[in-house]
Amino acid sequence: MTISAQSIFDGLLPERLSFRSEADYFAPSNIALSKYWGKRDKELNLPLNSSLSISLHKWGSQTKISVAADGRDQVRLNGEAVDLEQPFARKLIAFVDRFRRGQNLPLNIQTFNSIPTAAGLASSASGFAALTGALDQAFGLGLPKDKLSMLARIGSGSASRSFWHGFVQWDRGQLTDGRDSFARHIDVQWPEFRIAIINVTSKPKSVSSRDGMNHTVATSPLYKVWPEQAERDCADIGAAVQDKDFSKLGTLAEANALAMHATMMAARPGLQYLLPESFTILEKVRELRADGHEVYATMDAGPNVKLIFLQSSEDDVNANFPQAQIIEPFAAL
Repeated sequence: MTISAQSIFDGLLPERLSFRSEADYFAPSNIALSKYWGKRDKELNLPLNSSLSISLHKWGSQTKISVAADGRDQVRLNGEAVDLEQPFARKLIAFVDRFRRGQNLPLNIQTFNSIPTAAGLASSASGFAALTGALDQAFGLGLPKDKLSMLARIGSGSASRSFWHGFVQWDRGQLTDGRDSFARHIDVQWPEFRIAIINVTSKPKSVSSRDGMNHTVATSPLYKVWPEQAERDCADIGAAVQDKDFSKLGTLAEANALAMHATMMAARPGLQYLLPESFTILEKVRELRADGHEVYATMDAGPNVKLIFLQSSEDDVNANFPQAQIIEPFAAL
């Protein structure tokens, strides 16, 4: 039996909605230490493997919702009005319509991203999580976070992981309707943990993550071994987080990212998000490790490189990557 995405919303929402209050919701972006790459159900955004991420502290999306004064939907991104026919607005409004289901509830939606949009830094993840949380507030739904995670997953798979700070795991689930595929917070505090974002380019990607994923699954001969290995990687990285075994975590996270990019490059035709500058950074990371500095790299579907390391290596990272922006994911908010 085919299950529609709309039926998931219908099962969680009241038959009629009413606007209760203005909303203001922040969701942090996240980077996956164990990647999600491939779907068992495209409409429901159900992954073929579980994934585990770390949040980016104050980097993310802030979404505010109020009643539209003129009776028409309005969308603003970083203070600028967005034409409703633009892809960004159309995707946003289509998601909002899953809540409204034909009801006349025009909204003014303002989103502020503190990260570059569509540049491989997961702005869609924090964006859909913030939008879902703001809609929950605006309509007075009071849904628990596991349900918000499940709904946000329909908009962007990685959005399921953006409702918490720190380490988060998104379980692939087994059920065909996706009721068991949502994220959960991992209760581990690691104040010494650091992330560095090295921005190779802020230009939008020529191939979206969603299209690149679908192309890879459909055509890459290397992909057949990915889901099983990725599931093992997620479990092993989760164990490393619990044990605070940084060497194990870093080694596995870097290997997992490289394996994901290998499946892309082996697609027919090949797909490569990494740029020459990305490979230069990866080589420098290897040189640092050869010199005894524990620094590891990870990359999502984009050219930008993220480094993970501990506080003891922060001076080394600053010296070798002065352009990097360093994030303390467990610092006070």
